[in-house]
Amino acid sequence: MIKKLILLGAISGSLLSFAQQQKISIMPSVGYAWRVAETPSGLSREEKDYVKGLKNGVHFDISAYYNLRSVGIGFKFSNYNASSNGWISGFDNNGTMVSVPVSTKDNITFFGPSVMYSNYNEPTKHKLFVDLALGVISYTTKTGSIKGTGSNLGLDAGFGYQYEVSKNFMIGPKVGITGGTLNKMKFNGMTYEFGDNEKEGLTRISLSAAATFRF
Repeated sequence: MIKKLILLGAISGSLLSFAQQQKISIMPSVGYAWRVAETPSGLSREEKDYVKGLKNGVHFDISAYYNLRSVGIGFKFSNYNASSNGWISGFDNNGTMVSVPVSTKDNITFFGPSVMYSNYNEPTKHKLFVDLALGVISYTTKTGSIKGTGSNLGLDAGFGYQYEVSKNFMIGPKVGITGGTLNKMKFNGMTYEFGDNEKEGLTRISLSAAATFRF
């Protein structure tokens, strides 16, 4: 009986220690992002406004970490959405310039393993963290009946400050960057390879409100 009590006490102590260390961190954030790729030259004012509408949109990401003291190891997912309506000019078969209305929806996702460093375990309510993830970045764009898709290796990094509201909850601002470039895409199932000056830049900078739930 004494041995069983000792064993039970050891198990209970281990579970309590595990709970106190708060081994799991869930970190969602939502905000706004701006794509940094240059706008093509030679566009009309209407076309520039149309492209500009696709270069900023809503940013969301969520990551989960298993904490090893100041370091967390886990995964990150991020998503970017933007849409724009406008007019595109061109020439018909007779050489006459015409303008047609267009509506485009863009979506960029990233997913991959991530590492985070933080001072969450230090005795201060002012928390700092930095994370870095390497994974797959994917792009989907749809204009009318034309759908383009592509993916490549991508990078996601963030730096943030949070205030400790309670032992299990923190919140604050975060600045992030998600990077990637596509060398080729599929449009309605047909593959198109880009030239050196045609590559699709997916890099964006984001500003978000980030929360952390620890347990």
